[in-house]
Amino acid sequence: MYPLQSKAIICVSGSADLSLSPAETPKIAMELGRAIARAGAIITTGATTGFPAWSAAGAKEAGGFSVGISPAAHREEHLAVYQAPIDDMDFIMYTGFGYPMRDILLVRSSEAVIFGAGRIGTIHEFTIAFEDDKPIGILEGPWPTDEVIKNIIENSNRPSNHIIFDNDCDRLVKRLLVMIEEKRDEITRKSVGWDK
Repeated sequence: MYPLQSKAIICVSGSADLSLSPAETPKIAMELGRAIARAGAIITTGATTGFPAWSAAGAKEAGGFSVGISPAAHREEHLAVYQAPIDDMDFIMYTGFGYPMRDILLVRSSEAVIFGAGRIGTIHEFTIAFEDDKPIGILEGPWPTDEVIKNIIENSNRPSNHIIFDNDCDRLVKRLLVMIEEKRDEITRKSVGWDK
C-alpha cells in the first residue's frame, strides 16, 4: 500500500441536487467513487450532497480515503447553513469562502478532476480545471453535462491534451492515473532542471 502522501488525488465534481438527473445517477456516482478507491487514489469532493456525496460513499465503501472541501467556515455552518453531510469523509477542510472560492481550492488541491452529472457549479469547476490545464475526465452518462462540456471545449479556442471522455468508471480512472503520473514527471523534470 502506498503512503497517503504519494497517492493520486482525484476530485469528483457534480451536482449537489440530483432531482433533475436520471434515477440511476446515484448508482453511477457510487461506482465512480469505488473505482477511485480501487485504484488506490484519494477522492476529494466539495463536501456536499448529490453526485459528490454518492461518490464519496462509494469510495468509503471500497476502503478509500475521502477529503471534503467545504464552503462553510466551520462544522456548525457546514451542517446548519449549507445543510451538507459529514458522513463518508475522513477529513473536511472548512474554508469559509462560500461556493465560488471553495471551487478554486477544491480543483487546485486535486491532481485531476472527474466531471459527472452537474449544473452551473460543475461547469464552474470545469472552467477552473480547464484553465489550469489539469488532467480532466468527463464521465459520459445519461445526463447532458458531457455534451455541455464538449460544446465549451469546441468553442474555447484553446486546445488541450489533458481531457478524456469515457463511459466506464474504472477505465476513466486508470486513464487519468496515467495522466497524473505524466504530470508529476513533468513537474519533477522542471523542478530539478532535467528539461533544460
